[in-house]
Amino acid sequence: MAPVPPIGQYAVAMTLLKIARMGHPVLRQTAEPVTDPTDPEIRRLAADMVETMHDAPGIGLAGPQVHVLLRIIVFRVPAERATGAAGDEPEGDRVLINPVVEPLGEERVPGWEGCLSIPGIRGEVGRWARIRYRGVDLDGAPVAREASGTHARVIQHEVDHLDGVLYLDRMDDLRRLSFVEELRFLAGPPQKR
Repeated sequence: MAPVPPIGQYAVAMTLLKIARMGHPVLRQTAEPVTDPTDPEIRRLAADMVETMHDAPGIGLAGPQVHVLLRIIVFRVPAERATGAAGDEPEGDRVLINPVVEPLGEERVPGWEGCLSIPGIRGEVGRWARIRYRGVDLDGAPVAREASGTHARVIQHEVDHLDGVLYLDRMDDLRRLSFVEELRFLAGPPQKR
C-alpha cells in the first residue's frame, strides 16, 4: 500500500481539519464511495487528514470525522502499539480508499479504544481478531491485506465511521467505558454490584 506521498512532490499545502465530535449528525451518516482516487482534491484531503491525525494525536481518521462524507480513511500502527504478530507490524501513514473488511474466522477479541470524535474517553470493544481488507490507494492501485492486533482494530474502527457507527455502538458492557484518567480502576473485570 502506498504511503501518503511526500508533500513537496505534489506541492500540496496541508491544513488541519476540524474533527466532528459525537453528537454531530455527520458521524451518523453513510459515506459515499470515492469515484476518482487519483483526483488531486482527494490527494489533498488525504494529506490534510494525515496531518490532522498526527496533530490530534491519533492512529486513524475517517472522512466523516472531518465532515467529508467520502469513503476514505488514513491510519498508522505505531511501533509501541504493534504486537509484532503476523499482520500487526508497525505501519507508517497509510491511505485507504473505498475500504471493505472481511473477518477471517469467528474469534473476537476485546480491546480498549478511543476516538478523536469522543475525546478523553475509552471503552472496551470486541473486534474481529483477524481480518482481510481491500480498497485502493491514491494512485488507484488495488490494496489487499490481512491484519490482526492493532492493525485490524484501527481498520475496523475507521471503516465503522464510514457507515455511521461509533465504537460505543459496538460495546457489550457500558461499565467498561471510562474517562482516560480513571482507566486504572477498570484494569480488571467490572465489579459486581
